[in-house]
Amino acid sequence: MMPHLVTVRHRRSDGRWRRLYVPVLPVLLVLSPLLLLIVPAGLVACLVLRVSPVGALRGVGQLLWALPGTRFEIEQGRTAVLVSIR
Repeated sequence: MMPHLVTVRHRRSDGRWRRLYVPVLPVLLVLSPLLLLIVPAGLVACLVLRVSPVGALRGVGQLLWALPGTRFEIEQGRTAVLVSIR
């Protein structure tokens, strides 16, 4: 299943949390013109590195399929970031 929502929480220096909800589908639609550049570049990279384009595409698909439910936190000093993919 494709991820639908990415939640990003950022703790400010004053200790309060700021939450940002990013819907995946509208972001993909806005960025879709970049696919016209990314796909040929990916194919050239596969040919240069002698990687099967079908295998690379399958690996990217499996990675995207595994993203829902992923959650990671980064904390350094007084700054903290929490990213949750649903």
